[in-house]
Amino acid sequence: MKGGLFFMKLSELFKMQEKFINNVSKIDTAHEQDVKYGKILALQVKIAEIANETKCFKRCKSKNNFNKDILLKKYTDCLYIMISIGFNNNFIPEEIFCKISTFDLTAQFENLYIDINDFVVCSSLDHYITLFEDFISLGNSLNFDEIEIINSCINNNVAKQ
Repeated sequence: MKGGLFFMKLSELFKMQEKFINNVSKIDTAHEQDVKYGKILALQVKIAEIANETKCFKRCKSKNNFNKDILLKKYTDCLYIMISIGFNNNFIPEEIFCKISTFDLTAQFENLYIDINDFVVCSSLDHYITLFEDFISLGNSLNFDEIEIINSCINNNVAKQ
């Protein structure tokens, strides 16, 4: 994490998700738009679950008093949804370079919702990368490292099969 930057290799995660998608039924192209918005809504809900687990938005609660294992599982669920959205749009980045966020958790969650809105309005690779960068940066703020995230993804992928 030199110079306030870090990166995460994504190719292994995309390969795991691709196998999962290929093992599940094929999507009827007539319903692709419904699937896209369903995944966007699922992502918003899962991000809200992470925010709720951290209680970062509650002034009277003790912050940083959360179960890291539960939080990592929810984070991994979001990551798989994001990867799936990438597949639907043919966006498959090999790695993501991020700046370490200086924002508090509440602002980071708000930024993610703005990123999602930007992506819905214009589903470009640039908006997708920005969303991914901010999500990975959130993981860093939650003290997850790349190895923890990948191991959680592998464990969740095994559980799906």
